[in-house]
Amino acid sequence: MTTAAPPRPRPPTRRAALWALAGAPGLWLGAPGSAHAGGQVEEPLADAVRGALSAAVADLAPPEPLFASTEARIGYLRWLAAMSDRLRPRKPEWELRRDFLQTVWYEAKRAGLDVSLVLGLIQVESAFRKFAVSSAGARGYMQVMPFWSRLIGDGDPGKLFHQQTNLRFGCVILRHYLDRENGDLYMALGRYNGSRGQAPYPNAVFAAQRRWAHQASAHSA
Repeated sequence: MTTAAPPRPRPPTRRAALWALAGAPGLWLGAPGSAHAGGQVEEPLADAVRGALSAAVADLAPPEPLFASTEARIGYLRWLAAMSDRLRPRKPEWELRRDFLQTVWYEAKRAGLDVSLVLGLIQVESAFRKFAVSSAGARGYMQVMPFWSRLIGDGDPGKLFHQQTNLRFGCVILRHYLDRENGDLYMALGRYNGSRGQAPYPNAVFAAQRRWAHQASAHSA
């Protein structure tokens, strides 16, 4: 699996500074029910790639974390507690918050992604709103475009509002873009947003990612 290269710094711009507010504690993008995300661009997929992506999003087993050791489990529980405190303003109910964080952790690890990166992306894309819809038609937490359901799913875009389905698709798509960009996270994020090569979106995600960084997550497995 390709290892993500460290993000390359880009000179800040006025628009980037506005996007960077996504990373400030207590500040969240968007009005209720809407999202400011761009949209992934539909591109032709080789049959082998389409098959691999289809297999990657199939078989949604319950997102139950597995741990190689007691220490790893304790690290996960510490991460869960810390992230739960930070997410409480957006998801007041403990059970919903726990299920969401557990699913994010599971799907990010499954795709070989940093969990804090995925949480930062969700903050920027949807401000943690399950039913957010962008002007481009992207749906859910990770703002997945409906065409992905046709390309690699069962053709039902309504399922993109299902929590695990949305997070599974989003993580698999980001992993796909990261592999296409040879581990260049800056370019992969731009491709995810449909703004490849432009600084504001990846800079916003990197800023938001810092809010969700937690030392204990490095020990979970």
